Amino acid sequence: MQKSVKAREKYPIDMQKRPTLDPAKLNWDDLRYFLEVARTQRASGAAKRLGVDYTTVARRVRALEDALGTLLFDKSRSGGFVLTAEGQRLLGFVDAMETTVQSATEQIANTGHALSGHVRVGSTEGFGCFFLAPQLARFQDAHPNISIDLLPVPHFVSLSKREADIAVTLERPEQGQYVYTKLCDYRLKLYATPDYLAAHEPIRTPDDLRSHRFASYIDDLAFSHELLYLERAVPGAVSRWRSTSAIAQYHAALQGRSLAILPCFMASPDARLVPVLADQIVVTRAFFLSCREDLRRLRRITAVWDYLRAAAEANRAFLMGDAPGMAWVDIKPA
Repeated sequence: MQKSVKAREKYPIDMQKRPTLDPAKLNWDDLRYFLEVARTQRASGAAKRLGVDYTTVARRVRALEDALGTLLFDKSRSGGFVLTAEGQRLLGFVDAMETTVQSATEQIANTGHALSGHVRVGSTEGFGCFFLAPQLARFQDAHPNISIDLLPVPHFVSLSKREADIAVTLERPEQGQYVYTKLCDYRLKLYATPDYLAAHEPIRTPDDLRSHRFASYIDDLAFSHELLYLERAVPGAVSRWRSTSAIAQYHAALQGRSLAILPCFMASPDARLVPVLADQIVVTRAFFLSCREDLRRLRRITAVWDYLRAAAEANRAFLMGDAPGMAWVDIKPA
């Protein structure tokens, strides 16, 4: 309640004297500012995405609230800009408007021309850096007018907040209006450097691993339970070097002071790492490809979506650790 009062003191709107809305007087451009603030919950974050300063964002949001005669955000230092009930209702309409404009623009601008536009792909960190990055770099050979943002991060990306247009995740998407498909299975194995193995007694059975140290995830900070495979794969394993990052674990293993369970697509191509008990310590996981239902119809989204599925299919053996190198998909230039 206190946050709401403070917000109303800063943005005084007489709720008993709402003006009659004249659509002709509404500045439609203000809706872009509203949308970015709603997604980032910060005027500073919206300003960065829009390429303007903080005061411009605050002024445009205030102008929209004045025009509509209602408070769209409750603002606090700790919570940022939190949508009110009216703001939440408006968000659904404005979000749909944005998608409609994008679709209309694409249909008109790309008629008889090469596909163009912008696509943001969110992914888990290791898969994004070691698989998607090189694959999407090649995608632009065929679609040079489509700009790609790749977000390989050790946490979930939100499709609802438009942090990404397409997401590659370890789990099926949250409930909502999403389209998703299983992208691929992949395997993880136990890896070590040859120097590490030479400095220790031979490892012949899983019981021999009890005296070894492991690099692994921080249990209570792992963004998905699918990442907590060490204890199940190696019961009683001791980990005194932990990180939220798969890539950090990979580099820790390269130092030759610990073992690590790593994706085959990350570790197998690296001659500095060798699998340990390759037929006994095997973890299989899956990636899912998802997108908002309304965006899936956009041609540029379809192009990236179909390419990622084709790339994953072409690399089925590589992702499962049965092929030494990555395969490439041939696509015709647009």
